[in-house]
Amino acid sequence: MIVQTLRKVGNSFVVTVPKELVDQRHWVEGQRLALELTEVEERPKLPDDLRRIVEERWERNLPALRYLENR
Repeated sequence: MIVQTLRKVGNSFVVTVPKELVDQRHWVEGQRLALELTEVEERPKLPDDLRRIVEERWERNLPALRYLENR
């Protein structure tokens, strides 16, 4: 699966296909392709070591975080 951004070009919208994928599949310009498109919701993911550190300190720092919440 590739994830690309929908862009406006003139009066149309386009989604690009990376050249590496085109080369790998031996596709050529003008060839017809079938696409199935769906929205993707991306959320940043903390690296495991950083997530562990945050989880270890969360309870201890909760009062300070609540204090800062509305400042």
